[in-house]
Amino acid sequence: MSRARALVPPVLVLLLAAGLSACGTGGPAAGAGASGAGADPVTVDDCGRDVTVQAPPQRVVSLNQGTTEILLSLGAADRLVRTAQWTDPVLPRLAGAEAGVPRLSDDAPSLESVLAAEPDLVTASFTSTLAEGGVAPVAAFEELGVPAYLSPAECGKVEVGDTDGERRDTLEMETIHTEVRDLAALLGEDRAGEELVADLTDRMDAVEPLRTPDGEPVSVMYWFANAESPYLAGCCGGPGIVSRALGLENVFAEQTADWPQVGWEAVAERDPDVLVLGDLSRRSQTAETAAAKIAFLESHPVARRMTAVREGRYVALAGAELNPSIRTVDAVEKVAAGVRDLGLAD
Repeated sequence: MSRARALVPPVLVLLLAAGLSACGTGGPAAGAGASGAGADPVTVDDCGRDVTVQAPPQRVVSLNQGTTEILLSLGAADRLVRTAQWTDPVLPRLAGAEAGVPRLSDDAPSLESVLAAEPDLVTASFTSTLAEGGVAPVAAFEELGVPAYLSPAECGKVEVGDTDGERRDTLEMETIHTEVRDLAALLGEDRAGEELVADLTDRMDAVEPLRTPDGEPVSVMYWFANAESPYLAGCCGGPGIVSRALGLENVFAEQTADWPQVGWEAVAERDPDVLVLGDLSRRSQTAETAAAKIAFLESHPVARRMTAVREGRYVALAGAELNPSIRTVDAVEKVAAGVRDLGLAD
């Protein structure tokens, strides 16, 4: 989920064009072209828009945690010059590589700070990051000659209110694989991309659907953040992949928005078997951590009547595991283990 953060005011891109042109004439960005001498340009289709690099990028700025963790997994830490917008600590296996990469901000950075890093590629996981009110629109980067790549998990989404958008199509793991392959192709790391996709595929293939002892599906609700008007997962984003892989019944599967806001009365009426709680380290909204969510649930006059609350049926996931990314497989594995540990499935 991308919206629960402080937004940056729109930037006057034209005022920065001259500065970017000047800083790219002799610094590391210019050297990047030399280091890729002889390489052919690479173009990927990004939501119907071509993203082209003339040589493997040497100065990449990743504006969201999802793309950052893919880049680190591809072995590109030495080319990742800045990151931004983190909901959680980096994957433990990537901590060593990430430690040497400066962060512009845990939230949305300014366009000026991004351009000061002299990027030859910018990546993002959310449409709202590459838009007015975010860092800057894609067109702003294109006008400045900086390729900007957006996760294909955002393709086809329709922005509706404050829901992170509605989906026309159901997101599948293949789209996350496409993102891995796209970024690997742009970096010139195709083999590493295929190895990462193979690992994700093998792990998903090892997953078995969960069933209660009487053969019924386990019902579940996914809560990202916000106590007063909670953002709960609809049918078709990252949590939808988790539900389908494990045979779970999302009690709000009729919602096509990624994260619609739903009242507690409606949640209590549906009384899910398990509550999957976002455990975020950021501080943007109310009830960010799993502990804060549990405290709220157990004190709220309506929510505390739910069976899952009375019996303590909680599974905690990092925010990055609730967003579509390579961590979606981690989410599947953790939810499967959590439901089994609660004694609800074999």
